Amino acid sequence: MEQEEFLGEHVFTNRKDLNNGFDEESNKHFSQDDFESILDQVQYFGIGVYKIEGWLNGVVQESASHETFKKKATDPKWYLKAFKTMYHRQEDMSYTATYKVSKKLLARESG
Repeated sequence: MEQEEFLGEHVFTNRKDLNNGFDEESNKHFSQDDFESILDQVQYFGIGVYKIEGWLNGVVQESASHETFKKKATDPKWYLKAFKTMYHRQEDMSYTATYKVSKKLLARESG
């Protein structure tokens, strides 16, 4: 199983992609509520989050990465804090992230 397939089946299910062409097609954007539940799924599966971006009207407003927080990509402390900070600073943003699903998890889903 490929990473995008895994994310589509287990993390992004029943959530509306708000990217209507303002960003690269492969970057999925979600509402605050959807992104919050996506982060719950990410944490459940132990998926790494390298970067989160908050977008408003097709423009990046804020960005955070695990390196900025000096945490591992799989540590939920950094991405939950970054997300919470972003949505408290600016309402009505859409959110996107860069993920890493481990080969072990992908292999388990394939087999």
